[in-house]
Amino acid sequence: MADLVHPARALWWLFEPVHAVTYFQPECRDAFEEAGLRGFWRGYFGGRSAPLGAVDAPPVIAAFFNFAPAMVERALPALWSLASPEEALAARGKGAGAALARLLEHVDREQVEQAVETLEQAAARLDCAGRVLAAANAALPTPTGLYERLWRAATVMREHRGDGHVATLVASGLDGCEALVIRCAMDMRREQLQPVRGWTDEQWDAAAERLVERGWLTAAGTVTELGRIRHQGLEAATDLAAARVWEDYPRAELDRLAAALKPISALCRSSLPFYPVGLPDNS
Repeated sequence: MADLVHPARALWWLFEPVHAVTYFQPECRDAFEEAGLRGFWRGYFGGRSAPLGAVDAPPVIAAFFNFAPAMVERALPALWSLASPEEALAARGKGAGAALARLLEHVDREQVEQAVETLEQAAARLDCAGRVLAAANAALPTPTGLYERLWRAATVMREHRGDGHVATLVASGLDGCEALVIRCAMDMRREQLQPVRGWTDEQWDAAAERLVERGWLTAAGTVTELGRIRHQGLEAATDLAAARVWEDYPRAELDRLAAALKPISALCRSSLPFYPVGLPDNS
């Protein structure tokens, strides 16, 4: 594990791609469609919000944070008439397990077992106070299949970090659209990110104007020194919020976990299309 990277971030780079298979792999899409959730976004919003129950749009708008409210409202609560939360949960577990079994076919099973056991131990130690998505996922029964367990443990860890990240964005005074605008100004492209989060051009441009007024962006849309410092600060705060679970782990054990996860993560990540969460190119 690289010494220059916070352990919480280095491990996130490894378990995030494992979680992400649920959105893009054919087994996952097929499972959601079999459950009645046809179309990418029905599967996304149904599968990811199902641990919360048959909720209406407002709690999901709050928890998912950087999706435009109108985009969430197009999916919820209507999709619950197509599949219940229980059916969506069964579909996401079935699809993720099948996808990981295929992707990791040539990975030594003992290595997968080691990663699963350590991630499950970490997930069991998480403090989910104030982290609704993490708590909802952690409260679900542990599946029996190895690959389903791997996906579930990675997902609990991922949503725990994500909840903490949302908290740091809120504490930094950013709304969901502003968070995307500053991120695109840093190292991503607007044409990639804006459409998949549902913000209109008017909403995006208004968010950029607010960031200019606050000194985070220049009038040309580039990041100011203040904006760069603030962005670095919120990323550091995200790492800190995710760090507590790893604090008592000996460095050798963290290194073993990273070594076990690395080939798993690489195979999962190589199968992903553009995935807008800021993973480094060389993770």
